Amino acid sequence: MTVLDEIRDPWLPDRLLRTERDALMPLLRRTPPEAYELRTACPGWTARQVLAHCAAALVRIVEGRLEEGVFLPEANAADVAEREDWPLARILDELERGFTEAGPEIAAGDGTLDAVALGEWVHAGDVRDAFGEPGAYSGDSLTLALPLLRIASRKRETPRLVAQLNGLEGHLVLGNEIQGRPAARFHGDTATLIRLYSGRPLVATRYELTDATEQELLIYR
Repeated sequence: MTVLDEIRDPWLPDRLLRTERDALMPLLRRTPPEAYELRTACPGWTARQVLAHCAAALVRIVEGRLEEGVFLPEANAADVAEREDWPLARILDELERGFTEAGPEIAAGDGTLDAVALGEWVHAGDVRDAFGEPGAYSGDSLTLALPLLRIASRKRETPRLVAQLNGLEGHLVLGNEIQGRPAARFHGDTATLIRLYSGRPLVATRYELTDATEQELLIYR
């Protein structure tokens, strides 16, 4: 079965965004303002800037402001700069609006924007990680994020990988089969798998990866 053949669940991104909203927003509302100046795994961006980017991306979807190049690095940086002088509460309000309203707009599309929901979830992990909170790149939303990771890994043309994840029965199959090449194998925890595919730091992680390189698995380049 190819990506094109796979039956899309158009409401999966909405469920992921809403579940993450309910988990993340209470944490953000109670976190002291000074914590938002902590650096994240995203080079050059603080927690506040990551959240400003997340809010801007979702509200662009809600408002239909999706001109060509909208999610390229230069456009993302411009969105963050536009919010530099906003009160923190305004950024959080915009983010909560995006989590709530973007899902139906994504569901109505052709699937191109489904990966935005996965990216928002990964960025929420970046912020949790910066805050020193448990559950970065895991938590209650994980079962919704993994199907989107599977699809993204195929669309980004990463090689076939069979993941044996600690604490989960069975295997997760990612990427695309390449003729004449054996499937790569991963053994470790799910949060580390997410770090591997999203290019997040792997310091202090423990995993086994055979027949593929870390660089080959990146879905964000």
